[in-house]
Amino acid sequence: MTNLHFPRPPRHEAAEALRGEVRAFLADALASRGPLSRAESWNGFDRDFSRQLGQQGWLGMTWPKRYGGHERSAFERYVVVEETLAAGAPVAAHWIADRQSGPSLLKYGTEAQKEAILPGIAAGETVFCIGMSEPGSGSDLAATRTRAVPVDGGWRVTGTKLWTTGAHHADYMILFCRTSGGVESRQAGTSQLLVDLKATDGITIRPIIDLAGQHHFNEVHFEDAFIPADALIGSEGAGWEQVMSELAFERSGPERFLSSMQLLIELIGVLQGTDSEAAQLAIGRLTAHLVTLRRLSRGVATMLEAGENPNTHAAIVKDLGATFEQEIADIARTLVDTAPGNTATSDFLAVLGHNVVNAPSFSLRGGTREILRGIIARGLGVR
Repeated sequence: MTNLHFPRPPRHEAAEALRGEVRAFLADALASRGPLSRAESWNGFDRDFSRQLGQQGWLGMTWPKRYGGHERSAFERYVVVEETLAAGAPVAAHWIADRQSGPSLLKYGTEAQKEAILPGIAAGETVFCIGMSEPGSGSDLAATRTRAVPVDGGWRVTGTKLWTTGAHHADYMILFCRTSGGVESRQAGTSQLLVDLKATDGITIRPIIDLAGQHHFNEVHFEDAFIPADALIGSEGAGWEQVMSELAFERSGPERFLSSMQLLIELIGVLQGTDSEAAQLAIGRLTAHLVTLRRLSRGVATMLEAGENPNTHAAIVKDLGATFEQEIADIARTLVDTAPGNTATSDFLAVLGHNVVNAPSFSLRGGTREILRGIIARGLGVR
């Protein structure tokens, strides 16, 4: 069995100095947003807010300046992500692009792709979605059936992607597909293509309405869609390695334990002044879990800063974080049993309702619990 170590994150003076600046900006920018709107942070789509972050220099923070980036540290970027989520900012318009699509292009993309796409992401102008999951396979990405057939000048793509968050808003998708072999080949023969959703014929985006009656997910159907040869990201056939690298960015950040942060804030507000031992123990336990998850996540940021591969560590953070986020709603329901009688209680119940219907998705997005635990087992050498 392999020993796994999360490095101790250093105290980063520039990052901590930035924290006060970010908090002051958010206090002004989010002044009109109520608790329920803040609870919808992940899915809050607001291009203007994302542009404001870009103008502040808080998107593409670690990227080279020649691509619109700011050459700052992973720790400074972590502060911006942590503070925007904790404050309940609407991050959906830049979220995927800044977190994983941009870094993936920076690592594997051609010079032309970097120059064309990265400055728009850093400015908060360019929206991405992820073309990974499919009907019948979900988090088992190696079972992808979407196929790109080589033709003169590029590929013809046919297949369907499912649960594609924000596809109806997105400008681009990074598509994970099969360019050779069959499903039995599993990881072999897979590639990634950069798809311009606004300028490609043969793509149909259908809404999926979730349990809360909201439209965030989509089914994206490709029917003989032509994708030009220069849309290939990295090397043909190297899609699996590339997508695993991309998912490390998706699974490791503070977003993996801050989805329910507004509910925890409202719960503490409702319980203020109580002498309930059960409430005090529950809040203490949740706080301890939050501090621990933050420490682990910042350890992954330390690995990213050092250029290390944090795949296993990121999967651990994601799995533990999703469990924590889901537990908050369950614990809150056991601690507060009252009809709305004041503003604090009304806000709490509204946010609780939002979390209850959204919490089941927390252990699905970014990889199901079963897939993640398989990754962890392999990383530990026990599978």
